[in-house]
Amino acid sequence: MLAEYFPILVFLAVSTGMGVVLLLAGGILGPRNPDSEKLSPYECGFEAFEDSRMKFDVRFYLVAILFIIFDLEIAFLFPWAVVLDTIGTTGLVAMGVFLLILVIGFVYEWKKGALEWE
Repeated sequence: MLAEYFPILVFLAVSTGMGVVLLLAGGILGPRNPDSEKLSPYECGFEAFEDSRMKFDVRFYLVAILFIIFDLEIAFLFPWAVVLDTIGTTGLVAMGVFLLILVIGFVYEWKKGALEWE
């Protein structure tokens, strides 16, 4: 029985070893010249080490909602399109309801001004 799992164990050992070697190589051979731009906070919209109750722009969350809307749409449309022949009208109606909910979210984002870039 162990012989049947041996290829899986070899695969896990090789992939773990390769991951460790690549991480060490990147840490040893990588350049170390940080500047103020590389050390600045990113993707959060505000400084990370200030007061946690400070007010900041809500557009960051609107962009996050937009990402979720379009990411969900794409993630569910491809598998749905593949099995559309087998799920029939019930699947078509269910996807229509799903897309309607996403369109409502998109219209909300549009009305809030998340699509207006400055």
